Amino acid sequence: MDLRKLKTLIDLVSESNISELEITEADGKVRIVKSDGQPVVAMPVMQAAPQVAAPQPVAQPAAAPAAAAPAPAVETGHIVKSPMVGTFYRASSPNAKPFAEVGQQVKEGDAICIIEAMKIMNEIEADKSGTIVKILAENGQPVEFGQSLIVIE
Repeated sequence: MDLRKLKTLIDLVSESNISELEITEADGKVRIVKSDGQPVVAMPVMQAAPQVAAPQPVAQPAAAPAAAAPAPAVETGHIVKSPMVGTFYRASSPNAKPFAEVGQQVKEGDAICIIEAMKIMNEIEADKSGTIVKILAENGQPVEFGQSLIVIE
């Protein structure tokens, strides 16, 4: 969808009494939602490209098995997992001191990071007392539900 057309649709929704608009065209789908006191949010939904069969590889004689790729390291200790999808932050603002550092003692209930979801900052608390031994998520990076964030021993 053309950017000018999308801008026009956003302006129309923001000036009207409707709270949600969804438009489907050949090149995709756009959903515009307006919430009270918040700006209009446009969420383009891309359609999947048609699947094209990949050419089949030519069979080659069996060679000696290649060295197996190393298995991902299994973390030991208590792992704090993300309770939601969002963006991981170690501190409340870019210039603030991080909530948690490797080697720091934490108590159950202490804030150890923030996950931003839908412009809401959600403090994540330690669910176990101990020492932080590893921070697995990168500051400012998206995280998935259930993704390992921090290891506490």
